[in-house]
Order: sequence, then structure tokens, then C-alpha cells
Amino acid sequence: MKRSLIDILDFSPDELQELIDTANDIIARPEAYSRLCCGKKLATLFFEPSTRTRLSFEAAMYELGGNVIGFSEAQSSSASKGESVADTAKVISCYADIIAMRHPKEGAPLVAAMNASIPVINAGDGGHNHPTQTLADLLTIYREKGGFENLTVGFCGDLKFGRTVHSLISALSRYPGLKLYLISPEELKLPSYVKKEVLAAKNISYVQTTDLEGVMPELDILYMTRVQRERFFNEEDYLRLKDSYILTPDKLQNARQDLCIMHPLPRVNEISVAIDDDPRACYFKQVLYGKYMRMALILKLLKEAGTL
Repeated sequence: MKRSLIDILDFSPDELQELIDTANDIIARPEAYSRLCCGKKLATLFFEPSTRTRLSFEAAMYELGGNVIGFSEAQSSSASKGESVADTAKVISCYADIIAMRHPKEGAPLVAAMNASIPVINAGDGGHNHPTQTLADLLTIYREKGGFENLTVGFCGDLKFGRTVHSLISALSRYPGLKLYLISPEELKLPSYVKKEVLAAKNISYVQTTDLEGVMPELDILYMTRVQRERFFNEEDYLRLKDSYILTPDKLQNARQDLCIMHPLPRVNEISVAIDDDPRACYFKQVLYGKYMRMALILKLLKEAGTL
């Protein structure tokens, strides 16, 4: 049966653990996976710019022995001629075995999944969701912390438009003992619908604050985000808020020695390069783990579709 990944909650905690176990096995035994997707094609439909996510999907498919077709901007596709997402999905279903789609409009990958005859993976839709980044985040947390229970996590920066933040909060909300610190300027606070539908609905403890250094000693994980220029309608607002939080070595003086510093990347200047060599910096590990989780995901969806 065809199945897609549009929202991280599409997968149960047990299924997420299954993906983590597969990814860990890929890390340990890459040669055992190097030809599993021989003859299979991944279509990367990227209507919005991307470096890490698109290349991560491509690397994942190549390392499974498969092939990749697709485009990296809307202007390179028939969308520039007015073709609908639904029609694009139907057309690509004739050429490929699985689709990874990024789109600036929220809900576009869901429309694609409803019209495609092959699995669709949401590779980011507007400011809404980014489930495969969340898979990368979960593997990072699992390997650094050994599990997901009783964690204190600080999300810092753009919590309003940060789709990676929204997805990870949703995923972590299913594990007991979660406590959140939501650190942002007033204008970039976590949307009220996330607070209502996720935090309040699951009775999750959280504190909203503008003070990063004040909460630093409490954190097991610090998840930094950039202020996203492309989500602003007003350049003046972006310029005023873009440097709200810059993580420097002096701000880590009171942090735990086993703090895990994460960032979905790209970073602009919100984490000083002086932190890159700190053993607590995990953001480049996240990139690598994202490839392994996407490999595990491609295998799972192709198997469930009966094409592997």
C-alpha cells in the first residue's frame, strides 16, 4: 500500500524507532545497503531553493544504489507554465518510484500525495512542516542523549516561521518528561496554534522568554535557528530582528558540559564559528545523520509500497 510522509506525526513512535534502528545499522554496515535500490528512481521536486535537503536526498538514493531525477527550482519545471501540483504529481508518478517535494506553499506536498500513485515525502512546505529534518534531529538526539524521555530543550530564534521547530516539537511531544524553553523576540514567538494543538493539548511544560543566557544552565539541548529573510514581507523587520540571538563561547560559560547544540542550517551568524570545534556542537553531525535517516525512510516507503 502506498504511503507518504507529510507530517512527522504520520509515523508512530515505534515507526520512528524503526527508522532510527535502520539508520544506525546503515552507519554500522553501509555495504549491506549499497544496492538495495538498484533500478529505482527518486524524483526531487524542489520548487524552493535548497542545498542540504536536496543533496541529502540525492546522496541517500545514490548510496542505496538508486538514481535521481528532478529539478531544483520552480522556473525549471512546468509550474512556470502554470501546471498544478496535482498534475505534476501525476506526471512524475509515470517516471519515478518515489517523490521528495519542497514547496513554498503550505500543504502542497499533501496535494501531491493525494494525486501521486507513488510515495511522496514532504521536504519542507512553507513555514509549516519539515519532517525529514526532524528525522535528522531525532537521530542526533538519540545518538547524543540515548533517548527522548525527560529532556529539557531550548528552541531559540525564529520560532514563528521555523518549520523545523514546529515539526520537532510535535515529535518530542509524544515522549514523557519533556520541558521546553521558547526563546525568541516577541515578534517571532511560537505560533499560538502550536501552543494550543501540541503543548496545551498534551500538557507539556514550557516557558516563553527572551533571555537565552538565563536559561542556558537548564538545557540538555539548545536548538538554534536563523531568522529567515525569505519569510518576511518587510525588509525593515528582518534587519531589526536578524541578530536577536548570536551564540558565542562566552554565552556557553554556564551551559552543561553535555549540552547538545543543534541547528537545522544554513546558519547566517547566529552561531559563532568559534563554537564549531566545541565538542557540544552537533549541527554538522545533524547533516550527516539526515542522510542516513533519509536512506532509512526511502527504504521503508518503497517496501510499504511493494516496489522494493
